[in-house]
Amino acid sequence: MTMTRRTLLASGAVAGLVAALGLNRATTAAEGNFPFKLTDAEWKAKLDGAAYDVLRHEGTERPYTSPLNDEHRAGTFHCAGCDQALFASETKFDSGTGWPSFYTYIDGAIGTSVDESLFMTRTEVHCSNCGGHQGHVFEDGPQPTGLRYCINGVALRFAAA
Repeated sequence: MTMTRRTLLASGAVAGLVAALGLNRATTAAEGNFPFKLTDAEWKAKLDGAAYDVLRHEGTERPYTSPLNDEHRAGTFHCAGCDQALFASETKFDSGTGWPSFYTYIDGAIGTSVDESLFMTRTEVHCSNCGGHQGHVFEDGPQPTGLRYCINGVALRFAAA
């Protein structure tokens, strides 16, 4: 997909409207008994504002804003909340959506839940270690899985090999 000025402005406007209306978030990070736990105050102190919003309140960063979109080195993408390894660099691909995308994850690193925000049903993905919201998975990715894990860059940290 070629990004034109019009589609960039339109996607930014939609993301801004969604954020302004509060439609981009559920209430908190994935519920459950996760191995890595912090209090809300500890999460706020640990993360910058954008990462806190995404990881702990299921926010969404604006498309095409993450420097990880252009990260092509060998390495591993880790959860920005707890540092668990989530995605191997060889599974990353350019989806043209504006968010880092992967066709699979490291075994055991991701959990899922149902997200019914934005007047639709989607599959939300979260870190299996801390419950931090990462993004969503869609069935329009490349082979071999046919899946697209569409992940917020602020929810990730890249470690070069």
